[in-house]
Amino acid sequence: MSQLGPLVVVAEQPAPALVDALAAAGAFPVVEARWADAPAAFTAIQPAAIILAEPGPAADEAAAQMLGLQLKTRSGAFIPLIGRSRPNVAAAIPDGLPVDADASIDRLVSRLRSALRVRAQHTTVLRRAETLAAQTGRIAKFPETDPLDDATILVAGRGGSYPDLAVAVGERVGLIGALSIETAAHHLNARHIDGIIIGDGFAGKLVDAYLAAIAEDARFRDMPIAVVSPGANLAPLYPVLANLERIDGGPAQILEWMLPLVRMRAFEARLKRMLKALDANGMLDADTGLLSAESFAPEIARAVQEAAQHGNGLCIARFAFEAYIDQRTSMDAARLIGATVRNIDFACREADGGVLLVFTETDLQAAHLIARRIAAMLKTTMLIGDRDPRHPATSITLGTLKATDTAETLLRRVGSRTVAAVPARA
Repeated sequence: MSQLGPLVVVAEQPAPALVDALAAAGAFPVVEARWADAPAAFTAIQPAAIILAEPGPAADEAAAQMLGLQLKTRSGAFIPLIGRSRPNVAAAIPDGLPVDADASIDRLVSRLRSALRVRAQHTTVLRRAETLAAQTGRIAKFPETDPLDDATILVAGRGGSYPDLAVAVGERVGLIGALSIETAAHHLNARHIDGIIIGDGFAGKLVDAYLAAIAEDARFRDMPIAVVSPGANLAPLYPVLANLERIDGGPAQILEWMLPLVRMRAFEARLKRMLKALDANGMLDADTGLLSAESFAPEIARAVQEAAQHGNGLCIARFAFEAYIDQRTSMDAARLIGATVRNIDFACREADGGVLLVFTETDLQAAHLIARRIAAMLKTTMLIGDRDPRHPATSITLGTLKATDTAETLLRRVGSRTVAAVPARA
């Protein structure tokens, strides 16, 4: 951790064991500060992370508010706030990453390492964005919404607490439910998940096996996981799964622990999409991974011109929804479509939520078959709120390139809203 900068440990009483453990893990320097001195220490040291060593309210409430404001308003890379916590005890600064006050220091260090990896990735994105702006003049657009708006939690359970837990999660973030461990394992591999809650109703050995399988996959070792099931043996997995916790409480207490960690996980996913957009010199939309509207226009003009010159087939499909869907559902649909796009095809999300998908070197019959398969996938996979009785069908408008077509006329035929951005002559 030393290359990532200093750490500030905030505590009214000295915490030598924690400071020594952080130093042994590679952090340098580690600076202790009382609450009254914490804002000044933050300004002077510019830490890579802050650790609240004592659970509960701050000894100096004004200083805590100032420190929280400094964290929110400081520019630059993400600064994780790790706070020791206890059930039903308000944290000194809201939305920090919680660690059970009774947990070992090794688990706190493991959670800190996980957060610092996200910080390092954010630093990389910021540096790459500056390079792109200097070399091409393109300014990378960073999403400004709360990462929780994009987050999805997998809730597995079949006990009496499952309905209340699923409703509570669905009111805050995207929800994927599973009534069996097998279904939960399938969803984890098939969908993007930002957190897992394993409720009651499962045998302890079954939960242990599921968690062991998660621990073997490096993609999921930083996944926030809350386990309600009392029979599971979590101790052997704590060193591997940095954000694993057993929580004995109701939905409100589970979400209080989960949401800050899920927000960080969703932010990490956003950074990965941003890196892909930067790899493509800003041509991709960081929210969806599809082409941005500005990049789509010249791309389809070029594709139409090449298809006309070489006599290749070219088709375009517009996916729209027959009923209103919210922003989270719309983005989820666009990402799902993006995951199915072939290497030779390209797509773009329009402002109203519709998605344009261009099939190059493809005739109308093949394009129709592919589009119907994508629509069927959306119907069964797209996130829809459990309390929303509407399951909007996907409407497909399909067009194929004719001899007299330009990019503009082809887009008009499928009802595209981005026609004005496309050159009149392809």
